[in-house]
Amino acid sequence: MNAYDKLQQLGIELPPLSAPAAAYVPYVITGNRIYLSGHIARKDGKPHVGRLGHNLTTVDGQAAARHIAIDMLGTLHAALGDLSRINRIVKVMSLVCSTPDFTEQHLVTNGCSELLAEVLGERGQHARSAFGVVQIPLGACVEIELIAEIS
Repeated sequence: MNAYDKLQQLGIELPPLSAPAAAYVPYVITGNRIYLSGHIARKDGKPHVGRLGHNLTTVDGQAAARHIAIDMLGTLHAALGDLSRINRIVKVMSLVCSTPDFTEQHLVTNGCSELLAEVLGERGQHARSAFGVVQIPLGACVEIELIAEIS
């Protein structure tokens, strides 16, 4: 099953490319790699604000990370024209706005990682880092960036 069939099966419609919120571009292609700028969590079209371990749970964070994965797939589609050009998601880096005692950043990030693997299969499995941070732009609860090998 290709990525578009899987998205349809999951009831996911890819969003259009979002405009950058500052002085950067949403992605850069160089050689056989695409680098996606950080995508923040959004809810109802606005930044999904909050802090894990304070007013958001791990499950809330996983849902936010899953939505970010959908946004990133939309960016990849806009950039590449076809998700079949993705040879492999190489690396995902996740920033989770969290309290000092919150230690489940890795579980929050699973919301993104699991969807990428579900949609892209083995090509969606990747290396990863997940960090807890004090603040993310616009008060977002999660921000994720991605590097992929493309053809």
